[in-house]
Amino acid sequence: MSPDSVASNKGPGWAVIPPGVPIKAKDIEKARASAIVLLRKARIAVTRSERETMEVADLGLGDLKHVSIEIIVYENNDRYCAKELVLLPRQICLEHRHPRVNGRNLGKKETFRCRYGEVYLYVAGERTPRPKARVPRKYKGYLTVWHEIVLRPGDMYTLPPNAPHWFQASDNGAVVSEFSSTSTDENDLYTDPRVRRVGS
Repeated sequence: MSPDSVASNKGPGWAVIPPGVPIKAKDIEKARASAIVLLRKARIAVTRSERETMEVADLGLGDLKHVSIEIIVYENNDRYCAKELVLLPRQICLEHRHPRVNGRNLGKKETFRCRYGEVYLYVAGERTPRPKARVPRKYKGYLTVWHEIVLRPGDMYTLPPNAPHWFQASDNGAVVSEFSSTSTDENDLYTDPRVRRVGS
């Protein structure tokens, strides 16, 4: 199977990922291969090491078709963090916030810059009447913010610490560069209690 066929949510790669079941190594590799296709479309070069260590974060839900984010971390230290975020077609990163961790880390402030595709970002504010996101019913009840920001290539948006947010890729998937203060993913707070912040 070619990576290009996996990149489509209609491709055979999705058939072996039943919701609610922990993801298997072969499914992680398929997700990584699909993410590489999108990174190439975004003209973002990554090393072999970055490809091999790419995190496939399904948030412990085992539902890669709907909920996951593929992450390459370039740098994460006590001052700043830089990542590449890849969302396959219609994948969602569920609602969460980055709270204060201690006296020194006031919570992650992050800037998203869309590199490829289209991203529907939802933040606090007036609810968008007809949002572009398509969310399965089993997740919708845990999404509390519905003010839509549409990010296309070159668009940026900065989130302050502790701001609830979630996002979804369009039908073609998306690549987003993230620039932030120190990232402590293990401290992120999700509104869906089923989430376990674990990755591959």
